[in-house]
Amino acid sequence: MRTLLVLRHAKSGHDEPVPDKQRTLTARGRKDARRMGELARERDLLPNRVLCSTATRARETFELFSEGGELEGPADFVDALYLAEPKAIVREIAARGGKSERVMVVGHNPGLEELVSELTQEHTELSTTAFAECALPIESWAELDLGTPGRLVSILRPKDER
Repeated sequence: MRTLLVLRHAKSGHDEPVPDKQRTLTARGRKDARRMGELARERDLLPNRVLCSTATRARETFELFSEGGELEGPADFVDALYLAEPKAIVREIAARGGKSERVMVVGHNPGLEELVSELTQEHTELSTTAFAECALPIESWAELDLGTPGRLVSILRPKDER
């Protein structure tokens, strides 16, 4: 059994005159990302391996999540995760997950929402900074594909935790 943790990037600014990939987090987004890390630590849901989109808002979300969760260790920043579809996300997890028990992906909608839906057969909204825990009946990440019959164990949203 493996656990996939899915973290959607925190709230980012839309008024900034920068390209989409370079948008940064708002004050609320920074607060929510740090809080989600704290909650993950409190619930013993910290990852062993992290794959993160290269977008600024995803990187900042991961850094603040790490601070809040007191998470140590590097992440793999993967350009293919920027606005990725579920198939591309699964491909990266399968290739990079290794022997880790818990892999966390930090990225974007609609891809992350669709990924959780395809793996668990449950449609759930992933608001900004939503954190989902999915149990997957696999022994190795290399076995993961979109047909893997997972289970949505929990979902944390900032608005529920304020």
